[in-house]
Amino acid sequence: MKIIFYGTREYDHYYFDVLAADPEYGCGIKFLTANLDADTATLAHGGDAVCAFVNADCSAPVLEKLAHGGIRCLLMRCAGYNNVDLAAAKQYGITVLRVPGYSPEAVAEHAMALAQAANRRICKAYIKVRNNNFALDGLLGSNLYGSTAGIVGTGRIGAAMARICHGYGMTVLAYDQYKNPTLEGLVRYVELDELLRTADLVSLHCPLTSETHHMINADTIKMMRDSAVLVNTSRGGLIDTRALIDALRARKFAGVGLDVYEDENGQVFEDFSDDVLKNEVVPILMSFPNVVVTSHQAFFTRTALQSIAIVTMENARAFARGEKLVNEVK
Repeated sequence: MKIIFYGTREYDHYYFDVLAADPEYGCGIKFLTANLDADTATLAHGGDAVCAFVNADCSAPVLEKLAHGGIRCLLMRCAGYNNVDLAAAKQYGITVLRVPGYSPEAVAEHAMALAQAANRRICKAYIKVRNNNFALDGLLGSNLYGSTAGIVGTGRIGAAMARICHGYGMTVLAYDQYKNPTLEGLVRYVELDELLRTADLVSLHCPLTSETHHMINADTIKMMRDSAVLVNTSRGGLIDTRALIDALRARKFAGVGLDVYEDENGQVFEDFSDDVLKNEVVPILMSFPNVVVTSHQAFFTRTALQSIAIVTMENARAFARGEKLVNEVK
């Protein structure tokens, strides 16, 4: 089985090269630094499968070109698949497989790191000390111990975040359509309105769907405490960015930590240090002293990368052998 990997970086080789050399998987890999889009889809012609990441263009036109080139399998080396046109994949006979759970703790730990960095002004404090300014003005934070955390979405990552918050000595509220039995005794499930009104820390851990798009908007932001900390490590579209910026300008939120944001495609994972950003969202968000933005790196740990590689290759092997596809997206 020949797999064309799109949007690869040096760290992808650390884990996939070893597995590709294992005859047990029976796969040959061609690595491309170019990301998957309508212009690069033809580079996969002659392959059996393509492997793409969360920032790839997996729209209908791209999938059509892949299908015409003989591609029958799309391996997403990530959990999310909102960037994949599933109807088009079915139409063109392309099986979509993903990595549903690589390291929930990696993302949850980063979410808490963002919460702490925003709450205690860690980034601002670091810059001040680097400039020999040891004054504490502008660095006042709040205790998380004894406060209330609100976890929106209690799948594997949300559950990991709930356990972290419980370990901090926080009262943990949760909102989800389905209760996670592993959290019994640790969280209290409530409606979203109550969670937003009550929580001192609101952390988003749900997929991006038509129902969850802009779930944090002007109306729901009004429900939240002015002193709340908002964290998003899931998908940028969960938050209405314009409404968030308006709220920040009105002195809403003690802190905001974002690992994802709207319109990040074309910017995330790229180096623009010697260029001018065309996307104005990040510069505006970074202008607020209580906002911390990272570049979709919550997943980025050695444990997570190894798990992603293993599950991706297991998905490829199962497809090639005609075995049961436990991670198929339909």
